Amino acid sequence: MPRLTNLRYVYVEYIPDKLEYGVIYISKKYRTASHLCCCGCGLKVVTPLNPAKWSLTDHGQVVSLFPSIGNWGFPCRSHYWIDHNRVRWAGAMSERQIADVRSIDRLDAERYVSRNTSMLSRLSGWLKSWFGGG
Repeated sequence: MPRLTNLRYVYVEYIPDKLEYGVIYISKKYRTASHLCCCGCGLKVVTPLNPAKWSLTDHGQVVSLFPSIGNWGFPCRSHYWIDHNRVRWAGAMSERQIADVRSIDRLDAERYVSRNTSMLSRLSGWLKSWFGGG
């Protein structure tokens, strides 16, 4: 398959088992988007939509994902952005750069979990005090 320069998007409730090349499937309900790698290798790319991972912007007729998609665990090691349905290719990254990005991703995920756990703890405490459970 040729390397993509454009994608189209489809909103779905569930991500289908078989993905069509050139289509990004978006599930708002399950806050995830999936597509086949834009390099043509055929591997499935899953992008969780949450503040610690990726954000999706629907511009009306086109969508964008942020930040970039780095498939460094794939043999192709492709790296690109999806911006207004266009695939914008990035250059190769060194092992050190990839390690740095993974470290930042890990910290972002830890902050996201910690922040949400803290909010749940506060809400639980408030509910217990309100309803006499604590």
